[in-house]
Order: sequence, then structure tokens, then C-alpha cells
Amino acid sequence: MNDDAILASVRSYYGQVLQSSSDLKTGACCTAEAMPEWLRPLLDDVHPQVRERFYGCGSPLPPALDGCTVLDLGCGSGRDVYLLSRLVGERGRVIGVDMTAEQLAVATQHRDWHAQRYGHVDSNVTFVEGYIEDLASCGIADASVDVVVSNCVMNLSPEKPRVFAEIFRVLKPGGELYFSDVFADRRVPTALQQDPLLLGECLAGALYYEDFRRLLLDLGCADVRTVSTDAIALNDPQIEARIGMVGFESRTVRAFKLALEDRCEDYGQITTYLGGIDGAEHAFDLDDHHHFERGRPLPVCGNTAAILAATRYAPWFRTHGDTTTHYGLFDREPAAIPMRAQATSCC
Repeated sequence: MNDDAILASVRSYYGQVLQSSSDLKTGACCTAEAMPEWLRPLLDDVHPQVRERFYGCGSPLPPALDGCTVLDLGCGSGRDVYLLSRLVGERGRVIGVDMTAEQLAVATQHRDWHAQRYGHVDSNVTFVEGYIEDLASCGIADASVDVVVSNCVMNLSPEKPRVFAEIFRVLKPGGELYFSDVFADRRVPTALQQDPLLLGECLAGALYYEDFRRLLLDLGCADVRTVSTDAIALNDPQIEARIGMVGFESRTVRAFKLALEDRCEDYGQITTYLGGIDGAEHAFDLDDHHHFERGRPLPVCGNTAAILAATRYAPWFRTHGDTTTHYGLFDREPAAIPMRAQATSCC
């Protein structure tokens, strides 16, 4: 299949074959339990028809979004868009882009319902039918977005380098890419990459993580952080027989539009979380190995210090030191006790 045929196959699968999340054959679709506890009550205020057609694999909803402009790539029926609508508040804006008309019909049908539910005078949500590979045609201008999110959609694109290039074009300086997707522990065999069933189930297009890292490095993004990882069960014997040699996982990652180094370098900097971010009042997890307890100083590498000083997270952190003196690689070992019990100084 060429790229157009792949997109047509995906559009058909999500627009016609699947009628609800229960139609999926693998364990790639996340449940409410995959969502942070502080966000789960918000699901009760999302329309049931929107929830029923949710096909995500994670919970790419970062904190500290009040007043932000957020772009959801492959928004589908709009579940995450409406959750984000609540999180950005009336001063913020959420844009959902999707190529599947049937999904967008469900999403747009409930715009006013959600605005009323949230107490918004006007809806702060816009849905656009278009391709995530061409955000310019969707009317998304350069450096106009604070945060880009996506939930199990990047793997469906046959032009992933173009998608990520578009993301960094529309992000503002210091803006954040925060998304969940299916990743593979090796490169998926070429013969399976165009299998319609495996495509629709988010397996055929899953990126080998190291190839993803290299892709972003080529685009000037030298530091990508893993937030969480969960193994995916294939469940279906037919699918297991086809592609069971590959291991799949749902991974949530974040990256920032910042000039960062490709290694963790030590400048003797120390950062303290001041607390107060909604949902993270007492501790903040930047990624799966940076756990900041409120009020507890933590040695950090230059990249981590820059992220916490030059993005929307800056008001909640205080960093001592600068990059005047370099001490080599930041090579501290993680603590030998659980992350939640004690902060580590590993970068």
C-alpha cells in the first residue's frame, strides 16, 4: 500500500469497522485505571457517546495547563479534547485534529453540551477535519501552540517524520510535546507494516523506540523523556500468530522545544519543587526517574534545570546555579529504593 492507501485503511477501520472501544482486539486501548487518579473524576463529565468511542493507549494529559492553547492530534471522538477543555479553563483553547469524519461527527455533536457542563459561556474547543501530517492546511500557524498531545495516533501515520516536524513547527519556544503511543522493542518486519488489521490495532506502525529517538534528534530535539511505560497484551490468537515475535508497550513521553544537549551534563545545579501544581501538590514527576518532593532540593543535569526554568513549569520551581562551570557528565546513580518513597538524583 502507498501512503494514501494506508490512510484510507486507517480511516475505514476507525470510522466504520470500530463502533466502540470494545471492538478492539488487543490490549492497546487504555482503561480509566491508566489515568492519574486526580483526573479520573473528570471522566464523569464527558458525554457517554464520546467515551464509548475512545481508542487511546495512555493518558497524555500533562498538568499546569490553565490558559494554554493545546493541540490534540488524532483527537477522534474528542474524549481528551473535552478533558483538556476543562483543564485549560475558559482562558485557554483546545484544537482537535482528525481525518475521520465519523469520529469528528460524534465530537462536534457534543460541543455545546460540554461547554454547559463546564460552566463555560462559550465553547473553548475547535475541531478540524484534516491530516496531522499537514497542520498548515488545518490552519495551525507557526509557534502558536503551548502543548501538543496525542493518544495512540502517531503509529497510524505513514509519514512520521513529517508529523513530528509539523509538531515542532507549531510549538512555541519552550512548548511541550506530551503524547502516548504504542512502541515496539524492535523494527516491525516490513511484510507486516501494511497489514490492515495490524495497522488498525496500532501495531504495524509502532515505532522502534530508538528509531523514534533518532528521528527527534534529527529534528533538533536532543532530549526525550519517558514518563510511564506499560506492556501491551495482544490477547487475540490470530494477531499473536502474526506478530507475536515483537514486544509492544504503551509509552508516554514528553519533549520540549528547547535547545538542549544530547547528554545529561553536570553543572552543579540544584532544583527545588515549590509545590502547588494541581494534581501534584506534594510531589511532581517530570519523568520516570525525576521525582521532585515539595521543598526537597534535588541535584539535576543542565537539561533538567533548563526544562524547569524555561517552560510553563518555571513558576513552581527554584533552581540554584547556572551553566558557567562544567563538571562532566551527570552520572549519579538512582537510589536503590522506590521512586515514590525517595527522590533520586539520577538524570
